[in-house]
Amino acid sequence: MTAEIRDGAVLAAERIEAPPEVVFPYFTDPALIVTWIGDRADLDPRPGGVFALDMGESLVRGAYVTVDPPHRAVFTWGVPGDDALPPGGSTVEVVLTPDGDGTVVVLTHRGLPAVHLDGHRAGWESKLGALPAAAG
Repeated sequence: MTAEIRDGAVLAAERIEAPPEVVFPYFTDPALIVTWIGDRADLDPRPGGVFALDMGESLVRGAYVTVDPPHRAVFTWGVPGDDALPPGGSTVEVVLTPDGDGTVVVLTHRGLPAVHLDGHRAGWESKLGALPAAAG
C-alpha cells in the first residue's frame, strides 16, 4: 500500500477482501474504526455529526459531511491547538468501489497545509495499510 501527494492532496488506495457493505462501517462505527486507526473514537455518522478520533497523543476533530453507505463517506479533519490545521480544517473523502468479491478503497485528504502533507501521507499509508487485516 502506498500513498502519494497529488495536486496538493494526499491520495491513498487499498484493496480489501470484503464487500463494501462490510468495509464501510470501518469508517463510521467507533468500535470498528479503532481496530485499524486510533485508540478511541466518538462518531456520529450523519451530516454534521461529530468525528472525533484519538490516536495516542494525537487528537483529530471534525464532522461528517456526507454519509452514503456503503459507497462514500466525507468528514472534516483537524487538530485542536494546531493553528495550521484546526479542527475541521481539512477534508477526508473515502470512496468504496466493488471489485469482484472485494472493495477498492480510495481515500483523498484535501485541504492540508503544506507543512502537514508529508506526515499525513505517511500516516495514511500506514493506517490505511492496516485496514485489510481489520476488515478482510
